[in-house]
Amino acid sequence: MSSGSPALIWTPIDTLANARNLATAAVGSGLVACANVIGPMESHYVWKGQMQSSMEYGVLFKLDARTLDAAVSLVEELHTYDVPVVIGWLADRAPTATLAFLANGLD
Repeated sequence: MSSGSPALIWTPIDTLANARNLATAAVGSGLVACANVIGPMESHYVWKGQMQSSMEYGVLFKLDARTLDAAVSLVEELHTYDVPVVIGWLADRAPTATLAFLANGLD
């Protein structure tokens, strides 16, 4: 089995149930190998010109870089926010076994 490069996606979301649903859908799509639901966490941001704060959950997705664009699009599409923050990036390194895990089902 060959493997690509590691990649990650991060997004905050409003509730534990929505975080779990997003994680399950992304992993179930085959585009993402693993998703970690993190939180709750306190977020501070400016929205529509006003300082805001809220409790959110973070979802960290781990995947093969070959599916990064499609996975970012999926997370954005399934997200419950009108304007979700979805950030995907290439990771620099991962051990061979991790790369194989991330590529599972792609080759």
